Amino acid sequence: MRSMLSRTAILSLLLVPAFAIANEGDAATATTATTTAPAATANTLIQAAPADKAQIVFFRESKFVGAAIGFKVREGENELGKLRSGKYFVANVEPGKHEYNVHGETKDVLTMEVEAGETYYVLGSLGMGIVAGRPNLSPSDEATFVSMSGKLKLAK
Repeated sequence: MRSMLSRTAILSLLLVPAFAIANEGDAATATTATTTAPAATANTLIQAAPADKAQIVFFRESKFVGAAIGFKVREGENELGKLRSGKYFVANVEPGKHEYNVHGETKDVLTMEVEAGETYYVLGSLGMGIVAGRPNLSPSDEATFVSMSGKLKLAK
């Protein structure tokens, strides 16, 4: 019985370094995959902005909470598109100052100064309201859009 315990102990001591070596190899592979992943997740949904116009990408994260509520993004009285959960749309606009607004239980206005040939990102979100959600527009970036792009669909 004692010799069997000795053999088990020795075998365990020999296997632990083997597992450690195998895990180091897995960690090296994971590190390589992590460093190559950003190149694979490039922005494939949005084309380059036209040279004479600015391009603004309005998007909203896909969430279950508030999924039934959509809101229209407007510039003045002109409706640019409707943001629902998990949707995005692109607006090509003239360079200069613009004010975008959304209405719900409250009104939110986002003022932007845009330049020709540039792409800008705006995140739409829905806050808590008394009767319905409170829409909000906030500046964002390409990295945030790309991180959500797997679940986003073009709004119609």
